[in-house]
Amino acid sequence: MKKPAPRIIAVLIALAIGSLFFFLLTFAGDKGRGPLEDLAVSLQTGIARFERNVLGKNGNRTRSAQLKWFDRYRKDLDLMRRPDTIFLGAFDNHTADTYEPIVALEDTLGINFPIISFYTAWGSHKEQLFPALRAQTIYDLGSMPLLTWEPWLDDFDPSIFPVKNPENKNEGGLKAIAEGEYDSYIEKWATDAQKLKVSLLLRMGHEMNDPYRYPWGPQNNSAEDFVAAWRHVVDLFREKGADNVLWVWSPHPAYPPYDIYYPGDDYVDWIGISVLNYGTVATWSQWWSFDEVVRKFYTAVEPYQKPLMITEFGSLAVGGDRSEWLSEALRSIPADYPMIRSVVFFHTSDDATTTYKSLDWSFRTDEKVVEALKASFESWKND
Repeated sequence: MKKPAPRIIAVLIALAIGSLFFFLLTFAGDKGRGPLEDLAVSLQTGIARFERNVLGKNGNRTRSAQLKWFDRYRKDLDLMRRPDTIFLGAFDNHTADTYEPIVALEDTLGINFPIISFYTAWGSHKEQLFPALRAQTIYDLGSMPLLTWEPWLDDFDPSIFPVKNPENKNEGGLKAIAEGEYDSYIEKWATDAQKLKVSLLLRMGHEMNDPYRYPWGPQNNSAEDFVAAWRHVVDLFREKGADNVLWVWSPHPAYPPYDIYYPGDDYVDWIGISVLNYGTVATWSQWWSFDEVVRKFYTAVEPYQKPLMITEFGSLAVGGDRSEWLSEALRSIPADYPMIRSVVFFHTSDDATTTYKSLDWSFRTDEKVVEALKASFESWKND
């Protein structure tokens, strides 16, 4: 009888430990949650490293070796603040349990992504603890995590974080953050980030100037409150020694002015922008060119002299040729937009955040898009 493969053993052990821990966390009283949450970070990190060691002879080590050139950036955050090359990255909506979809996309494109993106919301649920496992796993794969941290305030335990308006828990939320009402939660994140000692990019409260989409927008908060909340959170991280975090300030390009939301040069390491071509999928959208989406925003933030990251990059196939759109966009970046130092593909097949129906931004099986992207990457080598 064949012995179980090391990968299967690793997965079974990880699942058993994780299940036991979350069973204890679920039934622990409030006094026990803090110590158990601390244990969670340690266990998650240990599981990630254990799996890395068990699987050391497989493709993960090869991937890490192929990204060896990126080590000098992610280990020296001063270099990450003034990069001399363009870092590619991706988000995939099927990576909650494994990063194999990212690896599959890399194999299709013939590249490796130095940056891997994922999202988490604020709150009191176990999945809203600091994501030590995901960050450690990404780092062990040779990449750097880009974490979009969304300050939804709906999921906090009201016995610990009382709200002034139960009908709209997010109203005035940024002011409450700035005034310290969520300090215990923020400080826990900061402490866990510092303990992990993995460098990461933290994109907090993105698109804060959009009055329609997110509750931390201007429909519930003033620009001044956003700036105060941002600075307060960054200060708390610094007080806890979490100097392994780089801060990504990411307004929506469609809603100027931007400067009223800018927290200041000392509080921003990267500037982010979402560049998603919705085509003609909705009455409010059309087939905008890359330049039409980016140019005004780029010109407005250029004086800040920060590296610019396209934090969500993609195109739908409704209304035009998306392979041509993506190719032209990428080819224009080195010469026309030299501040852009990272492009992160929004490779999700199930985006239900904007329209009433789910949108598919994925392209791995679209041969025309894949070939166009490969040609674009090749053109960068000649610039």
